[in-house]
Amino acid sequence: MTHPSFSNETGKAPELVRYRIDHLTAYDYSQNVSISHHVARLRPISGNGQKLIDFRLTSNPAPTQLESDSDYFGNAVERFSIQEPHDRLEVVAFSEVEVSAAIPIVEGIGPAWEQVRASLAKDRSPTGLAAYECSFPSDMIPVGPEFADYAAASFSAERPVLEAALALTLQIHGDFKFDPTATTVATPVSEVLAKRRGVCQDFAHLQIACLRSLGIPARYVSGYVRTDPPPGQKRLVGVDATHAWVSVYCPGIGWVEFDPTNKRIAGDTHVRVAYGRDFGDVSPLRGTVIGGGWQQLSIAVTVQPTDELEVPAPVPSQSQVMSQSQGGGQSQTSMSQNQNS
Repeated sequence: MTHPSFSNETGKAPELVRYRIDHLTAYDYSQNVSISHHVARLRPISGNGQKLIDFRLTSNPAPTQLESDSDYFGNAVERFSIQEPHDRLEVVAFSEVEVSAAIPIVEGIGPAWEQVRASLAKDRSPTGLAAYECSFPSDMIPVGPEFADYAAASFSAERPVLEAALALTLQIHGDFKFDPTATTVATPVSEVLAKRRGVCQDFAHLQIACLRSLGIPARYVSGYVRTDPPPGQKRLVGVDATHAWVSVYCPGIGWVEFDPTNKRIAGDTHVRVAYGRDFGDVSPLRGTVIGGGWQQLSIAVTVQPTDELEVPAPVPSQSQVMSQSQGGGQSQTSMSQNQNS
């Protein structure tokens, strides 16, 4: 993520990269669903080094009700209902976004992490109060000495907070193994720490738990990350996934984003969709259905630079635009889409 307070040795404006993102979510049900209500957080944000150029949300069947608003954290939210029998639901989000490169953290920039912790309770500005909220435990992210102890190797005395946060990012990447079979959306962070394996959601939750256990404000970021095919091979449709990383607050600079899964500062390879205290605040698509029996979820995500637009978008057969912007039995079940990149 770029920020005007960072030093850019070239003196030039950061280069911009434009992406097209096609995100198809499909639910297949063993019995007809009679009524369903859904909440989508799929519209990328504008700001923090990112500009939303175009966004379209479609569904099949088409919704009978639709509302667009924003949540407590400022994320765009689409709420829609389908009131006709269906045994399959397809939701497609099409986005075009322009993002700028991250400017490297200069050694020694920003206050020591102990100063950040000490200053939080005294900062009554809107920015400071919003950051302070992100220093406490949340539903999916506890705080505790085990997390502070793990982070101690990166947070030595008087170390600048951003430098320490980057070191923790690299520490997690080095100590943990990416393993999609090791966890579920409900796996506790303490279990992730013990197993030393998981997916991007787990690594983001763990890093946030470590930071908050030291008194440093941190929030969860939901979005997409660019992945590149092996040399000489074409980009494939639908093989990408939603992604998760971490945003850390530094007084005088703002929020800076770190990706422990990919051991880097988030920049022009990352597209931001939503911020929250943890995954529970930013699930891309969730809802409640009446009927349906069992359900099977399938997801296809394609993230590609617009200069590579050979790959067609995964569009449902009879989708209808429901949001667009420029710039079986009577049982009730819930559904939620997790992040596993």
